Amino acid sequence: MIYEMRVYRCLPGRLPALLKRFENTTLKLWDKHAIRPVGFFTTLIGESNQELTYFLAWESLAEREKKWTAFQADPDWISARAKSEEDGQILANIVSQLLTPTAFSALK
Repeated sequence: MIYEMRVYRCLPGRLPALLKRFENTTLKLWDKHAIRPVGFFTTLIGESNQELTYFLAWESLAEREKKWTAFQADPDWISARAKSEEDGQILANIVSQLLTPTAFSALK
């Protein structure tokens, strides 16, 4: 199993719009594309409280490439993302890391 950690840093005051987009749209589209989220987190203490960090589970890099590419090209996603940003851009930047669990990790 491969885990992808993604950190979305929002522009000031835009985290609520990002959370709303995930709750109302993104998760449904991920279900459509069989993308498996593992967990979602906001930052309580850290460099910025305008972040959403989440993890996705992938069987392989090939699976990730196929499903993520299909999701990004989905007309429903393109439309929903544009609609969610009618009041302005939401994200300042995105950081993504692909991780493999250690032998002693509780998550395999």
